[in-house]
Amino acid sequence: MIRIILSVLSVLLFFVVGIITMPLTFLVSKFNKHAGDLMALRLVQGIFKVVLFLAGTKATYVGLENIPKDRAVMYIGNHRSIFDIILTYTKCPDLTGYISKEEIGKILPLKAWMKRLYCVFLDRSNPKAGMKVILTAIDQVKNGISMFVFPEGTRNKYAKVETDLLEFKDGSFKIALKTGCPVVPVAMINTAEIFENHKPTFKSAKVKVIYGEPIEVSSLTDEQKKHPGVYFQQVIKDMLEKEI
Repeated sequence: MIRIILSVLSVLLFFVVGIITMPLTFLVSKFNKHAGDLMALRLVQGIFKVVLFLAGTKATYVGLENIPKDRAVMYIGNHRSIFDIILTYTKCPDLTGYISKEEIGKILPLKAWMKRLYCVFLDRSNPKAGMKVILTAIDQVKNGISMFVFPEGTRNKYAKVETDLLEFKDGSFKIALKTGCPVVPVAMINTAEIFENHKPTFKSAKVKVIYGEPIEVSSLTDEQKKHPGVYFQQVIKDMLEKEI
């Protein structure tokens, strides 16, 4: 119960600090856009680190050196917990947007910050709107902003073991195929143990986040490019099997 209270308070703190500091980041952006964006990024990363600490999460990160620092990338990862975003966002070296479900956008203070940080919201029931989101993500990568995608499309709530994955949807990989940006696979282990496995309580948990070597989409075969979801699902599955 104490962890829940502390975590809720840290989120409230995020909103209060955000209301105060967001205008400042916009002001800095007037003179140096990238500096203002980075200020917003570092602020949110700092608060997310506090959330992880208060939730009792002990995270081990492997392969951070695999993240290219000189170009935008497309991150992909398995998805078991709402904490997957918090865990990975704290380690983004540069501007990174996430593709998030539309329902999150209904939380107005959160939506304001997410849009400020180049996140886009996906209506999973509307294929036409979904394509618009992908086109927006493509434009952002072309402008140097990395994108993080969970190709399963939703949290995998029914996995019995870590290597159980939902189907990786091909559509999201248009971001890499159309821009030529490298794909950085991210395998996450035990993240559902923080909250989802025993909600509504938080539990101190040890988790592991592994960043694989970037994969150039130009190196894929024609068949792999035709069905990238199958290929990259196996990449993540292999990474999980290696670590478990």
